[in-house]
Amino acid sequence: MISVNLKEKLKLFNEHWTPKIVSQYNGNDIMVAKFKGEYPWHSHPETDDLFYVIKGELIIQLRDGDVHLSEGELYVVPAGVEHSPLAKEEVHAILIEPIGTPNSGDEATAAKKVKI
Repeated sequence: MISVNLKEKLKLFNEHWTPKIVSQYNGNDIMVAKFKGEYPWHSHPETDDLFYVIKGELIIQLRDGDVHLSEGELYVVPAGVEHSPLAKEEVHAILIEPIGTPNSGDEATAAKKVKI
């Protein structure tokens, strides 16, 4: 059995807002990502969106108020809820979504997810 070292995986790339698949389970992608700046407003009509902060501070902007996440905290954006992640400084995070879920909520604008 081989474990996944998240710190080592995060060293493999520098780009922001491009989730990288590190594992899968029960039909879900487990991804690491780096965030900096503001991501466009979007929603995922069919699925929840899980954010877990490994390093830094992330704001999940919602239409009815913001959720502030620090290292070691997570938040699940419910399916269909419009949101915009914001990272004033670089953030390292884990994301969990059903396999094939576009990160922008739209296949046409989504980042291509690759396994690392």
